[in-house]
Amino acid sequence: QVQLTEFGGRSGQVGDSLRLSCAASGRIYSSSVMGWFRQAPGKDREFVAAIRWGVGNTYYGDAVKGRFTISREKSQNTVDLQMNSLKVEDTAVYFCALNRQGLSYTARDYQYWGQGTQVTVSS
Repeated sequence: QVQLTEFGGRSGQVGDSLRLSCAASGRIYSSSVMGWFRQAPGKDREFVAAIRWGVGNTYYGDAVKGRFTISREKSQNTVDLQMNSLKVEDTAVYFCALNRQGLSYTARDYQYWGQGTQVTVSS
């Protein structure tokens, strides 16, 4: 069993930078993928970024490519999301998730989820 806890959500303004962190308890296998998703009110959960736990390959959604960076620290069992050049449309609850089956851009394929952390960007 894995438990995920997100940290770092807050309010900011357009152009700000913000770093989210996710701490995982339990074993994370090298074949696993850690991802970040977000969900705005009235919208579906959207893929933001993912990282292969073992080799560190990274993947990004089109909306955040070039602005967000995902990274992981295996020794700490943490995965971070550095968010730069924030936009109003980045406002959402951000979720950390774990998929033991490998890479997927679909939320329903992830088996473990954190409780979410709110990011609000105002103009």
